[in-house]
Amino acid sequence: MPPSRRSSAPLPLPSHDGVFVAIDFETADYEPDSACAVGLVRVEGLRVVRREAVLLRPPRSRMVFTDIHGITWNMVKDAPPFAAAWPRLAPVLDGATILAAHNASFDRRVLTACCQAAGLPAPVQPFLCTVQVARRTWGLKPNDLPSVCRRLGIGLIHHDAGSDAEACARIVIAAAAQPTNPGADRPTAVASKLRRPPGK
Repeated sequence: MPPSRRSSAPLPLPSHDGVFVAIDFETADYEPDSACAVGLVRVEGLRVVRREAVLLRPPRSRMVFTDIHGITWNMVKDAPPFAAAWPRLAPVLDGATILAAHNASFDRRVLTACCQAAGLPAPVQPFLCTVQVARRTWGLKPNDLPSVCRRLGIGLIHHDAGSDAEACARIVIAAAAQPTNPGADRPTAVASKLRRPPGK
């Protein structure tokens, strides 16, 4: 995913009683309307309350990025297209004030393009980029998703949309739970309290 280049001020973290949704897309080719998987994780009061992850049939059968995410045309040819899947998934966003994504410009672009192609309204929530969150909360470098997850002790199956979305959610949770005085807690100590329980 290409890094966000927007220069606008980053969004504040959600409040401890707030609602946000982490989102991650995998794409089939270089076009932003080619989503072939999406993961959504809803967080209320810094607790994960719902997870959704589905395969999507992209508009073209050419799968350029199979070597990255492992998704083949045979896996998605009978899956619902975005236009059919999104109306079922969109209620996950109800009441959320923020959408969170790692390198948010990529996922925002895919979501906007897919909604436009499907004739559906795009969500109105602003995007919080967890690359920026990792930088400003802990000064982490490198800040690609696997590196951030390793530093925070968050489990990850990279380029699995559901796992990437959950990891993104837990980065936000860990940052929001961080003590206000800098350096009071090491990132691994905060995140270790927030890991997804085994088998869940």
